[in-house]
Amino acid sequence: MSNGTYILTTKDFSILEALCDNWHGRDDRLLVHIRHKINSATVVFRDDLPREVASINSRVRFRVNGGESDARVISTGQVDGPVGMFLPITTLRGLALLGLREGQEITIENIYGDAETIMLDAVEYQPETSRRERHSLSQDAVVSRGKTHLRLVSGGMNGRDGQSFGAADGFDDPGPSAA
Repeated sequence: MSNGTYILTTKDFSILEALCDNWHGRDDRLLVHIRHKINSATVVFRDDLPREVASINSRVRFRVNGGESDARVISTGQVDGPVGMFLPITTLRGLALLGLREGQEITIENIYGDAETIMLDAVEYQPETSRRERHSLSQDAVVSRGKTHLRLVSGGMNGRDGQSFGAADGFDDPGPSAA
């Protein structure tokens, strides 16, 4: 994995550390890349993660070696779902995309020893941004609940002289035929 700057949430960082601690019998080349990412990452709280950075559970659009664009959800690898929908961080490409910023490239050596350049085109969905937006909307709703909503209509009572809308005899029930 080439040198680069990565931004990880505290949660993503902890997940990578746990992978290192529980690595029994897996591909050691991936372990080297995980350690590199841990050692070179900038770690931030989830509320401070920029919108354009790929985190775990983000839906990303990327290209390999300038080829066709592909969209996947970066996962921990513990998700059961449709084949081809997820890209686990326990794969070279999934790990490579984790912590990248839109427009950033990374070069990795694939399992065949060939160099692959992976470009993160877009972060289409990021759980941290979604959480911030939901929180912001709920805060707006709380603020608006405390306000009295009154709509003034200019000329709304013109020609009515303050009269009530009931019938002249005070009985304004139209009866069952009105239903």
